[in-house]
Amino acid sequence: MMIYNILDENNSVVVKIEDRLTYSDYGSFRQVTDAIGQTECESCILDLTKLDFIDSAGLGMLLLARDKSQERQCSISLRNASGQVRKMIDLGRFDSLFKIINNN
Repeated sequence: MMIYNILDENNSVVVKIEDRLTYSDYGSFRQVTDAIGQTECESCILDLTKLDFIDSAGLGMLLLARDKSQERQCSISLRNASGQVRKMIDLGRFDSLFKIINNN
């Protein structure tokens, strides 16, 4: 089950996503995309530091967040993906769709 926290950080909205991001989290993830849609920030960062697992539906949700940020003309980044999550992002070639930030 996805756990998330939305913060403001240096004129960016930061969404910390933890645990798992799967098909069953679609309803909860809508709150994340709504928050992105309401932001006045210049950038959005999806912090995946504590995300342990993502499935193909979860990848689709990241794309929904990207679409919402583009509607607001807000840049979007994925931060600190590792393990299985990083492998899925690499397989999906998300580096061509998102800025990838690794602080680890």
